[in-house]
Amino acid sequence: MLQQDPLQPWQGEIWLGSDHCVLLSTLGRTDSHRHYAHQLLLGLDGPVQVRLGEQDHSSPAVLIPSQQPHAILSHGVPCLTLFAEPLAFTLHDFHEIHAQAGQTPQRLAECLQRWPRRPLPPRLAKAVQRIRALDDQALSARELAATAALSISQLQRLFNGTLELSIRRLVLWQRLRVALRLALEGAALTEAALAAGFADSAHFTRSVRRHFGLSPGNALHQLRLRTLG
Repeated sequence: MLQQDPLQPWQGEIWLGSDHCVLLSTLGRTDSHRHYAHQLLLGLDGPVQVRLGEQDHSSPAVLIPSQQPHAILSHGVPCLTLFAEPLAFTLHDFHEIHAQAGQTPQRLAECLQRWPRRPLPPRLAKAVQRIRALDDQALSARELAATAALSISQLQRLFNGTLELSIRRLVLWQRLRVALRLALEGAALTEAALAAGFADSAHFTRSVRRHFGLSPGNALHQLRLRTLG
C-alpha cells in the first residue's frame, strides 16, 4: 500500500457541480481506490504518474474509467482533474469536452455544466432525481422503487443494466458528494457527515478513503470551493 504524506495534502481550487467537478491542484499521492465517476488527469507541467490496476502509467493525460482501481503516484505535480458521473457523461463526452475547452479550469467547468446529459429511461431518471435530493434520513429501496413506480427487483435490474451500479452504491456516492460539499463550504467533518446521512464521522472517513484513497482532511482542508457560472 502506498504511504500518505500528511504534511502535504492536495492544494488548490475545486468547481463542484451536481454530477461533475473540476479540480485545479497540486496532486497528493493516494492509496489504491475506485469510485463511480470517470476521471481525467491533465498534467500542467509534465506527465502524471498513476497506477491502474497493477500497471504504472506516466502520461500528460490519463483517463480513468468508472470503477477502475487506481492510485495516484505523483506528488506536488500541478494538475487539472475532471470527475464526471457515467449516468450523465460518456467517456467520449470527456474527450470532446477536453478538445473544446482545453486546459482552462473555468472553461472546463462551464463546458461540463452546459454539456447535454446522457438520456436515461424516465423511471430511472425519477429514481436518480430522488437520490439527488438525499438528506440525513434513510432512503429505503422500497421508497425509491415506489418513486419510480417499479418493484424493487425491477428497479435494481434497471440500475445494474443501465448504470452498472447498485442502488446502495449510488446512494452512498450521493451521500459522499453531499458531505464533501458541506465540508468544502466550511462545515466540520462530523457535522457534514451527519447532515449527509452517515452514521458518524468514522463511517464518512472510511468511505472517503475507499473512494478517493486518502483521508477527508488531506482531500479537503486546502481546497477552495469556487462557484460555477
